[in-house]
Amino acid sequence: MTLTTKPSDSAAAPERSGQKSQLRALLPYLAALLLFGAGIMALYRLLEPVDIQAVAHQIMTTPWHVIGAAMVATLAGYGCLACYDWSALRHIGKRLPPPVALMGGFLAYAFGNTIGLTAVSGAAVRWRVYSGLGLDGYDIAAISTFTSVAFGIAATLVGLTALAVHPTALAGLLPFGPDMVRLMAVLAVLGILGPLIWASVSQRQMKIRRFTLNAPSPANMAAQLLISLGDISLSALTLYLLLPTGSAPDFLTFLAIFAAATMAGIISHVPGGVGVFETVMIAALPAAGGIDKIAAALLLFRLIYYLVPFAAALVLLALFEAWRVVSGRRWENRMGRLFSATEPAFRAVEPLAPLLLAVMVFGSGLWMSLSSLLPPMTEAADAAETFFPLAFIEGSALLTSALGALLIVLSLGLVRRSLGALWLTMLAMLTGAVISLVQNVEPEQATALIVGVLILMPFRRAFHRRSMLTHAALTPGWVVLLLAAILGVGFVMFFSHKSTPYAHELWWQFATDANAPRALRSGLLASLLVGAGSLFLLLRTPRFRACPPTADELAAARTIAMAQGDPAACFALTGDKTILLSDDRRAFVMFGVAGTSWLAYGAPIGEPESAEEVAYTFVDAARRDGVRPVFYQIGPEAVPLMLDLGMTLHKMGEEAVVDLRRFSLEGPSRKRLRTAHARAGRDGLTLELMYPPHDAGLMARLRSISDEWLSLKKSQEKGFSVGRFQRDWLDMWPLAVVRLDGAPVAFANLLQTDRQDCCGVDLMRHSLHAPAGTMEFLFTELLLQMKARGFARFSLGMAPLSGLSPQRSGRLWDRFGSLAYRHGGAFYNFEGLRAFKAKFDPDWVPHYLATPSGLPPLLPLADAARLISRGGERGAEREA
Repeated sequence: MTLTTKPSDSAAAPERSGQKSQLRALLPYLAALLLFGAGIMALYRLLEPVDIQAVAHQIMTTPWHVIGAAMVATLAGYGCLACYDWSALRHIGKRLPPPVALMGGFLAYAFGNTIGLTAVSGAAVRWRVYSGLGLDGYDIAAISTFTSVAFGIAATLVGLTALAVHPTALAGLLPFGPDMVRLMAVLAVLGILGPLIWASVSQRQMKIRRFTLNAPSPANMAAQLLISLGDISLSALTLYLLLPTGSAPDFLTFLAIFAAATMAGIISHVPGGVGVFETVMIAALPAAGGIDKIAAALLLFRLIYYLVPFAAALVLLALFEAWRVVSGRRWENRMGRLFSATEPAFRAVEPLAPLLLAVMVFGSGLWMSLSSLLPPMTEAADAAETFFPLAFIEGSALLTSALGALLIVLSLGLVRRSLGALWLTMLAMLTGAVISLVQNVEPEQATALIVGVLILMPFRRAFHRRSMLTHAALTPGWVVLLLAAILGVGFVMFFSHKSTPYAHELWWQFATDANAPRALRSGLLASLLVGAGSLFLLLRTPRFRACPPTADELAAARTIAMAQGDPAACFALTGDKTILLSDDRRAFVMFGVAGTSWLAYGAPIGEPESAEEVAYTFVDAARRDGVRPVFYQIGPEAVPLMLDLGMTLHKMGEEAVVDLRRFSLEGPSRKRLRTAHARAGRDGLTLELMYPPHDAGLMARLRSISDEWLSLKKSQEKGFSVGRFQRDWLDMWPLAVVRLDGAPVAFANLLQTDRQDCCGVDLMRHSLHAPAGTMEFLFTELLLQMKARGFARFSLGMAPLSGLSPQRSGRLWDRFGSLAYRHGGAFYNFEGLRAFKAKFDPDWVPHYLATPSGLPPLLPLADAARLISRGGERGAEREA
């Protein structure tokens, strides 16, 4: 199906506002890309005198004991990083098992440092770990804030202290003399330490907008200072050990340079600070030691400090997954005991596995693409060029480049849990390993690719989407990453072959030693395949036409809805919403179109895997059509899926759900409800449950009651989130009819599924002549009768805008909603509605509006109001 929706003129202003909002959201990505490009350009100029063969020789001749010492320093540094979380938990007064806290901290930093956006990535890992251990969002935010502030302060203090001792460390980058640099550094150190010590001793608090920061105790601050100093010093030591003797200044001077480069890389938000960190280091270190040696040390540092911990954490996660597959009972060794002690940390990180595996595959593809561009680096590779036929050499270079580009594109599918992308990825990696083994020149690449396949295998259950390879996977982040990869490939190609002057004839030169022409062809092929693959994925994004559901779609939706426990799924059968079914027809999204929004009512309904698939399809199709996807009135169980979709949650209110197992009219707390129920019975009110099909005479009487109620409320029939008074709709459900001396005076239709677990109400209307207390009697009697019929829960519906906590969240929407809740009685009696439902002692379940933007959801709510108000028009059309 295809969808064509054009926003009306009245929606032009909201559309422009939405475009501005999207532009603001893109600015961080554009800034990161520009900084990466600037870093690459600066690196190219700084490395202009460097020969890549010299860099390769320097790396290969680095003594093993130096590499071993650098790895030990890295391991100790990550131990300090893991202690950040232990210290933060002590500061907020939370106690967790040390193995869980330390493993959670290690995983957070091992993955976050490599992926980039460490504060965000680490916070995501911490959320997964600690939310499953009883910590709420504010605790986790406090941990992330504490660790980020501690690292920032420590890096600044280390750098400033080193500058105070050696003010010439950044002489090439600062426009001040040594004496001025020393004075400024000393004053800055005192300006930071003085307030910190004073705040710690006096236990001060500082408010930053909606957050309150409590100063750590002197003991905690001292412990954190030692941890932070160890972290910065050990990470600097890792690089310092790799620098050849004579090419580095003394350690304190180097520490100042390292701290400045680290902060520049973090501020840039480029993944891993690639390009930015190297540029500052090369510019600040003395060139007398040889830029080629510095470049080799920086490359080795990247491999040891970033990729080795990432790979180790990924291997541990894969081993844990394999341990789970064999039920964790056959590994009664040290590894098994490690997993048993740290299981909560690993279980919490598991949902991030597709993203982490995608990063691994992306890196593998980039490595394969780059290897096809580089000239032979060893004597064995040089000899292979003379031993193998020319066709094999040319073909293997092109095939390696193509496989690398394919892995880069397939990594997008892995993020979306595509099963087809998983199998294709494993096939491409095995093919690349075979090519490397046949060439017998890069055994490391073959080994790494085979290990990558072994890492992927235990996660087979995480990849369950059997439809398209991916749906609109090219989010801004991925687009920037692809462009950065292409920039990186171009940098390596031109840097490796800069001694060969460019000429058009290079493209057609074929010879065993024609490395530059071969690199040009391989680079072009890789770039074309990445671009074509990305364009193909964009064009495969599904499009839908919003139209009334067909009989077949309604039948499929009814089967799925009746198997659920939530009666709200039954609103799919009103016929006023488009039904979007998953490919396996085991889940669906019901949505309507209004203004510039596609509004899904509730979360996707059906089997979890299929529901996730159809949710992605809905979001991708809406974005393809240039409108915002919105999920209206979702419950807490759908929050993880909404976060995976990149949506922002805005609290709409709370649903009142009565636990019928504990509901009764007995006890002192029920005295008022018991008295009112008994008085209504004495006044002649009774309630009768009537099951479809319903008598035509009864329906005519209920129609008059409905018309009286609409007239009393000065309203008309609604739609989308409620049903309408229509014979075909009411004939699907039982009716609760309240009679006064035998005559109907009020009614409600009940929504219930085949599971007979929870029951809810839709329409609730009464006549002008119904006595006071009729609706209270209706609900009280309904609760008692549904409890007698074996139902466990009863939904009284939403209390809009209730339960908002602007004091804790500080969000503009919560403040606005709270004001409307307290003072909006002239328009809608929010407080009165909640007070009425509170009589029945319900559990209050939060419900949310999920939107793509963090701005107050005024436009989506306006579109929802427009969609709901159309119910009367459509109802009239259907009745006609």
